[in-house]
Amino acid sequence: MNTTYDVRLWAIREHTGKDRKTGKPRSTYRVRWMVAGNEFGETFKTRALAESFRSKLMTAQREGLAFDTASGLPEPMARELNTRSWYEHAVAFVDMKWPRAAAKHRKSIAEALANVTPVLLSTARGAPSDDEIRRALYAWSFNKARRDAGTPPEDIAPTIRWLASNTVNLNALQDAALVRKVLDALSLRLDGKPAAATTVARKRAVVYGALRYAVELKLLPAHPMEHVQWIAPKSDDEVDRRSVVNPAQAITLLAAVGERHPRLVAFFACLYFAALRPAEALHLRVEDCELPEEGWGMLRLSGSTQHVGQGWGDDSNAIREDRELKHRAKTAVRPVPAPPPLVRALRWHIAAHGHAPDGRLFVTQGYGNGPVSKETYSRVWRAARRDALSEAQQRSPLARRPYDLRHAAVSLWLNEGVPATQVAEWAGHSVHVLLKVYAKCIDGQDEAARRRISRALDLAVEPA
Repeated sequence: MNTTYDVRLWAIREHTGKDRKTGKPRSTYRVRWMVAGNEFGETFKTRALAESFRSKLMTAQREGLAFDTASGLPEPMARELNTRSWYEHAVAFVDMKWPRAAAKHRKSIAEALANVTPVLLSTARGAPSDDEIRRALYAWSFNKARRDAGTPPEDIAPTIRWLASNTVNLNALQDAALVRKVLDALSLRLDGKPAAATTVARKRAVVYGALRYAVELKLLPAHPMEHVQWIAPKSDDEVDRRSVVNPAQAITLLAAVGERHPRLVAFFACLYFAALRPAEALHLRVEDCELPEEGWGMLRLSGSTQHVGQGWGDDSNAIREDRELKHRAKTAVRPVPAPPPLVRALRWHIAAHGHAPDGRLFVTQGYGNGPVSKETYSRVWRAARRDALSEAQQRSPLARRPYDLRHAAVSLWLNEGVPATQVAEWAGHSVHVLLKVYAKCIDGQDEAARRRISRALDLAVEPA
C-alpha cells in the first residue's frame, strides 16, 4: 500500500437529473477530493450521506493519517476495503508455507489453524459443530495437496462452504478480547483440559506466524498479539530423571526386545549406545556404518525418516518422508561414535537379517522393505517393558518411550565427563539446548557422585 499526505478536499457537488426508472427529478451528491495529484470521487443519494463521508475524510486529514494512493482513502478505510476473512487468510498462509515446510510441520500448521478457527466465526447461525469444522479444515482446507486435487468430499463440502462465508475479517483481530479468546483456545485440549506447555508454544507460534503474514501483506497495521498481556503455561523442557535408565536396565530391556523381536535389537541399541533419534535410526544405511571387528566404530548420519501420514508429504501417497537431519542443511552429515556393544549388535543384525536393496538396515519383513513403522517398534517396546521391568517400574515413567533411551545415552555421556560441546555435536544439539534439556543424572549415578564428594571432603578434613 503506497500512502501520501498530499490531500485536498473540495465542496460537495450537487447534480440534478431524472430517475431512469420513474423519470422524476432526482438529485445526487458527489464528494470529490485529490490524493497525490489524482482526483477521486464518491456519489451519494442524499446530502447527509455525502456530508458524513466527507467529514470522515476531513477528520482523517486533520488527524494526520496517510491516504492510500490507489483507492484515495485514508489508510484505515483502505485497509478495511482490502481486508479478507480469517478463512481466506489462513488458506493463503498454508499455501505460502507449504512448499518449504516439512510434512510434520505442515500437519502442525493445519492442526493449530483448525484449532482456533471455531473461535473466529462471524456468526453462530447455521454453524456446524466445532468437531465438524476442525475435521473439514484439517482434512481439506489446510492441506494444499488435497485442495489442489479438486473439490472437497461430499461429507465436508457443506462445512467448507459455510466457513468460506462466515469467519471474521482480519480487522476484527485488532480487538484484544478476541485475540485473548484465540490464545485461550490454544491452551486447551479438545476435551477441555489444559494442553502441555510445549503444545501451546508450538500452536501459538503457528498462529503468531499467520498474523505476522497479515502484517507483512499490510492487511493489519500491527501484530495483534503484541498488545495482549497473556501468560503462556510454563514449559518444563528438562528430561524427567525418572524416565532415564541406567546401563544395567538398558541391557535388560534390549535382551527383552531380543526375545520378542530380534530384528529390532540393533535399532534400539542405536538409540541407547549412540543417542540416535528413532527417525535417524530408521534412515541408517549399511554404507553409513563403519563397523570394525574389534573396538569402536563410526556412524555417519545423513538424514532422518519421518512418519508423517498420507497426504502431507511431497509424495501424496507416501506415509513416510526422508528429510535432512534436524536443524541441519540437506547435505549435512553428523558423525557419531559407535561403542563396541553397538558395533557387535549392528554386525550381528547385518549378518542375520541383511538390509534392504537401498542399504536401509531396519525395514519391515515381507512388506516391500519399507522402514519399520512407528506402531511396530512402539508395540515391541511396550512388550519389552512388561517383560523386563517390575510392576512398580512399569507404572513409573522409566523408559516409557523408545526416545527415553536417547535421553539415557546423552545423560550418561555428560555424567561421565564428556565435554558438553562434544556431546552436543554427537547428539545433534546446540550446547544451550543440551544443558537445558539433557543434563540429568541417570538412575544409579547419585551414589557414585556422593562417594566422589565424600572422598574429596575426607582428603580436605584429614590434615586438619
